[in-house]
Amino acid sequence: MIIIITNTNLSTGTETSGRADNRAFDELRKMKIEAGVLERADGSAYLEIGGNKVLAAVYGPRELFVRRLMQPNKAVLRCKYNMAPFSVDDRKRPGPDRRSVEISKLASQALTPAVFLEKFPRSTIDVFIEVIEAEGGTRCAGITAASVALADAGIPMRDMVVACAAGKSDGKVILDLSEVEDKEGQADVPIAIMPRTGEITLLQMDGNLTEEEFEQALDLAINGCKIISEKQKAAIKNRYGDE
Repeated sequence: MIIIITNTNLSTGTETSGRADNRAFDELRKMKIEAGVLERADGSAYLEIGGNKVLAAVYGPRELFVRRLMQPNKAVLRCKYNMAPFSVDDRKRPGPDRRSVEISKLASQALTPAVFLEKFPRSTIDVFIEVIEAEGGTRCAGITAASVALADAGIPMRDMVVACAAGKSDGKVILDLSEVEDKEGQADVPIAIMPRTGEITLLQMDGNLTEEEFEQALDLAINGCKIISEKQKAAIKNRYGDE
């Protein structure tokens, strides 16, 4: 079953921001999440938000054969983020680039605190994030999908990590930037949290914000994460709730 959010507005007011897609400043884009979409993966998820389409697959825990990476008392969580060549308007060159390597590392760092890695010593949990279509905010979409895939794989977790971004565009602080808002805006603040404890596992900022604007953006992103978190849990429940 697919879970859908239609222009979710976090506020109770009617204030709008004049955004190109007519969303209010605190609205998420349309979103859907589905767990268990790949038969041969141990866990998988599919996520759409706006024009983003992301697949995540998990394999493991399994034996880690690279001895220099092996941890004697815990598993290693490895992430590989990739954008398909056809995911953007200008065809992307196949294979890893600097950005994908960076986001792979960030995704691993964001997800690691949530996983009980100590239960699987000398092993690896491999997470693959494939962006099929991109429209701004792919790192947050990838982390969110990967967390659902980990849960689908039955990996013991403290909480599912959820990611969302806020930022500044056209002089206004807004939630869930589209591709145009990201490229033409003044700042972008992606975060990832474990909603149960409120622990932040990823926090970045690209651009310039005043202290007040940063606090506003952080509050918007956290509230967005809480909304998305409920949809993550609903996707897992709909996959396994009748079993």
